[in-house]
Amino acid sequence: MRALSIAAAGMAAQQTNVEVIANNIANVNTTGFKRKRAEFTDLLYQSDRAAGTPGPSADDTIPEGTGIGLGVRTVAIRNLNVQGAFSQTANPLDLALNGNGYFQVSGANAEIYFTRSGSFSRSATGQLTTADGLPVQPSIVIPVNASDVTISATGQVSVTVGASGTSQVVGQLTIANFVNAAGLADIGGNLYQQTAASGTPTVSAPGNPGVATVQQGFLESSNVDPVKEITELISAQRAYEMNSKVIQAADEMYQTISKGLR
Repeated sequence: MRALSIAAAGMAAQQTNVEVIANNIANVNTTGFKRKRAEFTDLLYQSDRAAGTPGPSADDTIPEGTGIGLGVRTVAIRNLNVQGAFSQTANPLDLALNGNGYFQVSGANAEIYFTRSGSFSRSATGQLTTADGLPVQPSIVIPVNASDVTISATGQVSVTVGASGTSQVVGQLTIANFVNAAGLADIGGNLYQQTAASGTPTVSAPGNPGVATVQQGFLESSNVDPVKEITELISAQRAYEMNSKVIQAADEMYQTISKGLR
């Protein structure tokens, strides 16, 4: 009886759905986090009689076939890159991106990662880094004696140094954009990695056409909507229960057949 395997595939799909929702809810307060959505597709169909095949006579065709689907499978877990709300922090090294694009940071082996989390700090040498110590690229070093840091909407980093309050430019932030940002690979730590699906990044200054601007003193909140996630969770739970009911019904049908053969 195919109903057992079909319902089992449905339960497995809904289990994946619940796991994605659980991860969204767990990251409701993660800076720059983008919610995910599980997407599904139906499996192959077993066709006993195909539509359009010849009928009883040469001039007739079968108007409708008989095809039974064999279940469902997870086809993708999509990143929903919708802008998150801004929260004001008053920290001059907290940066939010208003629009499309990603900050660039350098990994331990000089590989480039991408992030929407602009919660930056200064290292012991004054270099601008992430909370995990990954340097922002291009490298920006804030002098030890800097009394004020100003980052413009276009990413220009200026500091005030010396007793006279002289202002000087110490760096320029750049933003990476992708043709298919949903194709970036999540690697944890609020970081993404380039893949063949995402394409190569286009790097430019903030504020250029199609590129985000920088908002100093703000952080981009997670775009997870708790109410929506709970609604999706209830829907997934109901779908899981319905598939389990199918298995229960199929089992009872098997028992009826077994009793009839005794």
